Amino acid sequence: MSEKIEGTIVILSSPSGAGKTTLVNKISRENNFQISVSHTTRKPRSNEVDGKDYFFVSESKFKKLIDSDKFLEYAKVFNHYYGSSKDIIFHKLNRGQNVIFDIDWQGAQQIKKKKLSYKIVTIFILPPSKKELYNRLLNRDKNNERIAMERMKQFNKDVLHWKDYDVVVINDDLDKCYKKILKILNNKKTFKNQNNQKLISLHVDSLLN
Repeated sequence: MSEKIEGTIVILSSPSGAGKTTLVNKISRENNFQISVSHTTRKPRSNEVDGKDYFFVSESKFKKLIDSDKFLEYAKVFNHYYGSSKDIIFHKLNRGQNVIFDIDWQGAQQIKKKKLSYKIVTIFILPPSKKELYNRLLNRDKNNERIAMERMKQFNKDVLHWKDYDVVVINDDLDKCYKKILKILNNKKTFKNQNNQKLISLHVDSLLN
């Protein structure tokens, strides 16, 4: 009787605008990687499709799902709820598919605390500089300075959670960052202690100053 092969949970987190969603979409095109499509209460952006990018639901519907214990993790970010469906995720993992999560540090902490039997890899993405991050946010949000500044204020809190992750990658070049993450995921060895703590700490300090 052949041994059942379960998929791996791959979590990508980053401060808003550092590129994790783009990286998650690129990785999902690799063989046997599936995106965990989150439920959210925020309105879709012009290029987003319901059921593909997110499941867009009302706040009352989201809270009913919370009360029914339907989420593996959920968080409120920038006044909107985001959550990952247990049923969908476990179904994919039990079929041997690797599931990639595009979530923040709050969601990552919740998943790790559940002590699941599945293998979990956590990756934190950092921007090359604060100026570059601000420019990316402006481009993404159609030059809305108010939204960009709101995200930048949250950045100083979010970036401090890099220490909670197995691997930290600086997204100074999207293609290089993508290839580095693939190399990490294809490495069959342990993911712990793969960070150069001193170099990353210095980079984070430069982002905060």
